[in-house]
Amino acid sequence: MGQTTDVFVVGGGPAGLAAAIAARKRGFDVIVADGARPPIDKPCGEGLMPDTLSVLRELGIAINPAEGFAFRGIRFLDEGLTIDGNFPFGQGIGLRRPLLHQRMIDQAQRVGVTLLWNTSVSGLSREGALVGGKTIAARWIVGADGIRSRVRRFCGLEVPILTRPRYAFRRHYHVKPWTDCMEIYWGRHAQAYVTPVGHRDICLVLISRNPGLRSASIAAEFPKLAERLGSAESGVEQGSVTLTCGFPQVYRDNVALIGDASGSIDAITGEGLCLSFRQATALADALASGDLSRYQAAHRRLARRPTLMGRMLLLLDRQPKMRHRAMRVLAAHPDLFARLLAVHVGATSPRHFAATGALLGWRLIAA
Repeated sequence: MGQTTDVFVVGGGPAGLAAAIAARKRGFDVIVADGARPPIDKPCGEGLMPDTLSVLRELGIAINPAEGFAFRGIRFLDEGLTIDGNFPFGQGIGLRRPLLHQRMIDQAQRVGVTLLWNTSVSGLSREGALVGGKTIAARWIVGADGIRSRVRRFCGLEVPILTRPRYAFRRHYHVKPWTDCMEIYWGRHAQAYVTPVGHRDICLVLISRNPGLRSASIAAEFPKLAERLGSAESGVEQGSVTLTCGFPQVYRDNVALIGDASGSIDAITGEGLCLSFRQATALADALASGDLSRYQAAHRRLARRPTLMGRMLLLLDRQPKMRHRAMRVLAAHPDLFARLLAVHVGATSPRHFAATGALLGWRLIAA
């Protein structure tokens, strides 16, 4: 037997680092292993919502707006209609993913997490994790190794994923931001997410159900956006799959899953990181109590709001006529859009959430 630890985390992305930091802050010895070398990049929208920034601060990670670009709210654009709203509290920050990852690594090191990079985990045993032909003994194992999680497979929690995937392609453009919002452009076959990430840079993510729709399709799908971009220099395009999926159980024996390994929500919500960070805190609480069933209950509760918001947004994607009608209603009632934005970033109670849904339904019927 080689090393020993209280908590062994498989996966050193944001979800894994958040789990490690939260567990370490509760007094556990923690080791994180990842087969990659940091900082790790991943195609994503790179917009950190106010609720995400709030959870990061709870983990001891403060993001300086000067490192990226602060934005005040969200703007929807669809066939000549434009609606926007301010966040009910704080601001969002557009930040390059590798920089966020490095900030989380720095905090993990500060609190005393042991980080093993370029280190693959080949399996699990009753004693712990198999690493390089040896076993690292651990009381708890955390699987934070993404949507194709091997840890999930190792512990027998794998179930078929039936949700139809969508495809996201990210590219950075060297152009001065024209907006102080995160902008979401709704097209016939795709959405385009524009997030300023610097004073001379924006992140653009194109998401659709067609893997053939990539950055080259922007001019056809979003001509006004293409005009904004002009002939700006752009970086390398990166792609990934996004989908909504869930698993009936996110732990077995002493193994728990977190982040995309435990289920995912479509990138249309922009809440994936926030959800995984909140899961990290809930998991650390469950580890401290010695009862992973508490984490199972918290995991279901935490996923409820972003899952419902994701379903609503995906419905607007699938039903253009309904979307156009909803856009007209929201343009005529900006207070309703503000309520929805408050729901989206978790600034309201379940009662307010239900009341907002009922009000939106009534406005759509009356329109």
